[in-house]
Amino acid sequence: MTVIAWDGKTLAADKQCTNAGHPMVVTKIHRMPDGILGFIGNGGHASALLQWFQNGCIRENWPNKIGDDTAGVVFITNGGEVRGYSGDDGPHYIIYENKFIAFGAGRDYALAAMHLGKTAREAVELACLLDTSCGMGIDALELA
Repeated sequence: MTVIAWDGKTLAADKQCTNAGHPMVVTKIHRMPDGILGFIGNGGHASALLQWFQNGCIRENWPNKIGDDTAGVVFITNGGEVRGYSGDDGPHYIIYENKFIAFGAGRDYALAAMHLGKTAREAVELACLLDTSCGMGIDALELA
């Protein structure tokens, strides 16, 4: 499970991945030349999506979901546009206009924390305290 939070400046995420009930440590956010990526959902599909972004986002090479499992992507451009990609929708995205954005199991905790003045990193810390599906450390990247 996951919590990813965006406060308009920083993208933060927990590091917990659960495989057959066993928690493992992974990195869910990545800096790209043109922005920051964050992933939720299926780890294998997330890895394929990361490679898709690294290889230039060629529409015809969009990685299909794996069976019923899919990953979602939040991509923040260097200009601050927040794009959401669904593994089911192909290389099409929606632009989120909310001041604060959060995804995953700890989303509600993270959103509440940011609306109360906390940073994205602090919001993820709170979500990790309150949601057993999140944890194992935190990564945070500021928009360049």
